[in-house]
Amino acid sequence: MKKIQIIMALLTVCLAVSFGQTSESITMKKVFGGYQFYQGDKRLNMNQLVNAIKPNEQAYKEIRSAKTTYAITSVFAGAGGFMVGYPIGTAIGGGDPNWTMAGIGAGLIVVSIPLSVKFNKQARQAVNTYNNGSVTGSFWNKSEFKFCFTANGMGLKLRF
Repeated sequence: MKKIQIIMALLTVCLAVSFGQTSESITMKKVFGGYQFYQGDKRLNMNQLVNAIKPNEQAYKEIRSAKTTYAITSVFAGAGGFMVGYPIGTAIGGGDPNWTMAGIGAGLIVVSIPLSVKFNKQARQAVNTYNNGSVTGSFWNKSEFKFCFTANGMGLKLRF
């Protein structure tokens, strides 16, 4: 009798662990200038997205590359925005604006656009890899495993 109780306890623990590892897929919503990422109803920022994708090794490599591109894009776009905005603010304030700096800033913004497109493609690919891996890689999604009572007593039922 103790053997049966031990076996049932181990099966319960194993099932709890295996069902705890299933993950929700990540969805992408197209917005102006790129995508927003969601897992369930929760919106993910870049660090949360990387952490969510971490269990899938291939998708994790892809999202790390996308994160690097994202950081470079942010630097170029931020610097370019400042370099364009500062002379415009100076002109509005009545000062003598440095239009050369505004031109260089516009160039940085133009450089950041293809980098942003590259990031969007890399992130989309990483999310697709993650979603495909999480759906097809799970044994429990394809089969049914139940604890049930029968005429002879308790049992486990596995249906493929």
